Amino acid sequence: MFRSGFVSIIGRPNVGKSTLMNRFVGEKISIVTPKAQTTRHRIAGILSSENYQIVFIDTPGILDPAYKLQEKMMEAMHKAVQDADVVLYLTDITESPDEVKSRISSLQLQVPCMLAINKIDLLKSAAGEDKEQTVESFLQAYQAFPAVVKILPISAQEGWGLDQLLAALIEYLPEGQPYYPTDELTDKPMRFIVAEIIREKIFLLTREEIPYHTAVVIQSYEDKETLTRIRAEIIVSRESQKGIILGEKGRMIREIGRLAREEIEQMIGRKVFLELFVKVRPGWRENDRFLSSFGYTP
Repeated sequence: MFRSGFVSIIGRPNVGKSTLMNRFVGEKISIVTPKAQTTRHRIAGILSSENYQIVFIDTPGILDPAYKLQEKMMEAMHKAVQDADVVLYLTDITESPDEVKSRISSLQLQVPCMLAINKIDLLKSAAGEDKEQTVESFLQAYQAFPAVVKILPISAQEGWGLDQLLAALIEYLPEGQPYYPTDELTDKPMRFIVAEIIREKIFLLTREEIPYHTAVVIQSYEDKETLTRIRAEIIVSRESQKGIILGEKGRMIREIGRLAREEIEQMIGRKVFLELFVKVRPGWRENDRFLSSFGYTP
């Protein structure tokens, strides 16, 4: 019996959805930063074995949209829910059980939903001698919740509890054939992954509103005989943001490029020549034409 299906991982921003998917797949498919709202697209991570194939879908964190880009992000999340065979709601120890129940109930799911409580290692660390009893007491608040078929504590960062979660997900997958070749890890092309790596470095190196006003577009990606040449544009909303991305005497953009290039080289196993340019597109987060051209579609 072979099982295959789509598992959409949903939840609030910054609960560990991307970290969890990367853990399952064994490679960095989704970018990860300490900042909320890092993920903007639906991103598939594919886990294959002799008996099953799970297509995990990482999604933007659930929020109340404040501008069109966030509306597109929420459309992507809802589309992932509609396409799922199993929905995995990921929460953590900072979200109250009542909030979780309210969010899951509002989705009116038509497929099985599992609840994974992430960062349980932090609860254990704080509990000291009574850690097992503390975890058990914490989980009891989620009992008698008919909207979910299973509730499991995990630590995506440490890998704790993931074997049990994986076994539970497989149990609810439908029988069927693989959707993708078994050696594929994602449905996204390398150009997309490269753009995300650059965007991740911007999230890590810049502060306040800058990461949230930034998009990255790959203009060209060419495999030459001895190296790969990549030209990318960093899109910002205002001239002042362009100055911050460039940095004094170009220091910031050079550091963004250096960190991104090193990670891309490690990923593809060859030398990379990366050119970065900064373009100002006023109001791009509210402009349907820009959003579409930058790949922000459900």
